[in-house]
Parts: sequence; C-alpha cells; structure tokens
Amino acid sequence: MRTIGLLSMGVLLLPAGVTTAQGPAESYQPVATMAQLMVDIIHPASNDILLVINRGGPKDDTEWAALRRNAMTLAESGNLLMMRGRVREGDWIKDAKLLVDVGTAAYKAGQAKDANTLAGLTERVDAACVTCHKQYRPNVHPRTP
Repeated sequence: MRTIGLLSMGVLLLPAGVTTAQGPAESYQPVATMAQLMVDIIHPASNDILLVINRGGPKDDTEWAALRRNAMTLAESGNLLMMRGRVREGDWIKDAKLLVDVGTAAYKAGQAKDANTLAGLTERVDAACVTCHKQYRPNVHPRTP
C-alpha cells in the first residue's frame, strides 16, 4: 500500500542504472574485452545451441530451459557488441544484429518448444558467426577473392 501512496504523490524510485525517458541514469562502460565476450559468452552460447540442434533438439524441460538461456545470451550478446566503445568500422552493426536476430528466433523456438523451427536455425547461427569473422577475424576465416 505504501508504494501506491508514493506513486500517487508522483514519486518513483528507480534502482541505479535504470534508464528513464530522459536517457540512461548513468553511462554504461564495457567491462569485458572483445576476446572475453567471444570466448566466455558468445562462443559457448552459440556452440551449445548448435550442439543441442545436432543432437536432435532438446529432450526435456531442463534442456529447453538451457536452450532458451543460450538463445537469449546470444541475442543480448549482439546488443553488447553494439555498445559504445565496441563498435568497429564496416558492417559491425549489421553483423551484430545477425546475432540478435538468430538468438531471438532461437529463443522463440525454445519458448514454443518447436524443434523443427530450431533445427532450421543451424545455418543462421553459423552464418552470424562466420559473416562477422570473415571481416574482423581474417586469421580465423581468410577472405576469399
């Protein structure tokens, strides 16, 4: 009841870092390096998604929940790559959005427990990684003439 009273008085308490209509409450600063994001977040999430697809899809609620976590991690990782201080020249934003899109599609398939849709995302997950790596990691994926 106290919350209602505070809201009716026009008082709204927001935790630190929460955005408002005016913008971020504080500036967000990257914590991890690009290599750390790739090695510790993006690579494991994408690999776990591909692994579960290659094994025929999630078998029970626990595996579906893990798939949803990995899919959301992949989607939100694309957003992390678009943070100020991480954006690079070229198609960086476009490539990062590929992660957002395929991660979101995998998450929706996970919510619906739709193994067929999930299986159809294999190439998109792979393409999201390879497309970016061809441009920004030529030592891993050499460019073709």
